Amino acid sequence: MSAAWRELFGAAEREARSLGVRDLEVQFGENREALTRFANNAIHQNVAETMTMISVRPHEDQRTARAETNRLNADSVRRCVPEAVALMRAQEPDDRLLPLCEPSAIAPVAGRWAEQTAECSPADRAAQVAEAIAVAESEGQTPAGIYSTASAREAVFNTRGVTAVHDQTLAVFSITVMEETSSGWAKASAVDRAALSPAALARRASEKAKRSRNPRELVPGHYTMILEPAAVLDLVGQMFGDFGSTAIEDQRSFLTGRVGEKLFGGNITITDDCRHLLQAGAPFDGEGMARRALTLVERGVVKELAHSRGAAQRAGVEPTGHGLALPNEVGEFPVNIVLAGGGISREEMIRSTGRGILVTRLWYIREVDPFERMMTGMTRDGTFLIERGEVAGGVRNFRFNQGLIVMLNRVESLVPAVRATGERHSTWWRRP
Repeated sequence: MSAAWRELFGAAEREARSLGVRDLEVQFGENREALTRFANNAIHQNVAETMTMISVRPHEDQRTARAETNRLNADSVRRCVPEAVALMRAQEPDDRLLPLCEPSAIAPVAGRWAEQTAECSPADRAAQVAEAIAVAESEGQTPAGIYSTASAREAVFNTRGVTAVHDQTLAVFSITVMEETSSGWAKASAVDRAALSPAALARRASEKAKRSRNPRELVPGHYTMILEPAAVLDLVGQMFGDFGSTAIEDQRSFLTGRVGEKLFGGNITITDDCRHLLQAGAPFDGEGMARRALTLVERGVVKELAHSRGAAQRAGVEPTGHGLALPNEVGEFPVNIVLAGGGISREEMIRSTGRGILVTRLWYIREVDPFERMMTGMTRDGTFLIERGEVAGGVRNFRFNQGLIVMLNRVESLVPAVRATGERHSTWWRRP
């Protein structure tokens, strides 16, 4: 694939030069995703989609623009380049726009591709879905969910010599098991589908549905909360768009004026590391610059920020390789978040809690106060009361209001870090 893309890049470069443009960036992408959907104890849908993309960005006299096509052939490229050049020349010069990115050393990331995920058939997925359905049926329950397998290839080339290519696969299984008065949920993702066990996930969701039957209603108030990894991801994950230098420069980040402060508890350390074994994604950013690891929070202190090339020049620091494809209004943000874990298990957490609530997942999360990062949302699919160190039964789902700064100052314990998959798994194939 990369050889074919190099040929198309050559065609784009020749077309640009014929129009008097010497600086050109071209992004390529191909995403193949297949999805098996099931409900009411039966598979009811199987779909497959292939998306391709060539995105052309010329650069001239501090002006730039982008045009895109989904046809991967030379004729399409030759039509796309003049469109991008015409758009560029209609722009006003931007005195903050840097020249195209220079090449940087980008070591490939191992372990991001599994052939059996890329080649997974509908029959392969159906067999494992059938096993999961059988688990729920044996308990008189009704399951619904999805099993998807996908492969993505992406690349960034430019006329300064940048050549950045990345391939990866992803398998995702999600199941909700329903009873008359309760439900349970489980979800997981993996590079290699062999690492997923839909039947085991079905058993987990089934057990949650059984244990939360006939849920009681709790009075509103303050409770000790135990959040499972998916709930942590969907809640804490809301704040990382604010760890970009451009967001702080624009004063739209809750970290404005707070970098260097001890904002969270001393047991909170958060990094951004595209090479972490449990992470996904390319080791380069939207301009083809190598990503480097960041320590965003160290023992509660806000330490490092993501910097695109432009933001880094304005701040007088080195770029970190977290820029989005240009042109954009966002700038940059970290995308490979690792929240350092602790040494206690979920079961130990429950045993140490006199009275509290165990939360499986959250949804319908919305921001209430941007500067304090106050969020509101709902629990769902497995919410339990803990009394005297034991799960005492299900409770009715409720709305919460919680400030993330306050929450991350009151964390008593953490389980070891795991690969978490929440309400929405990330958009792992980057598009401009």
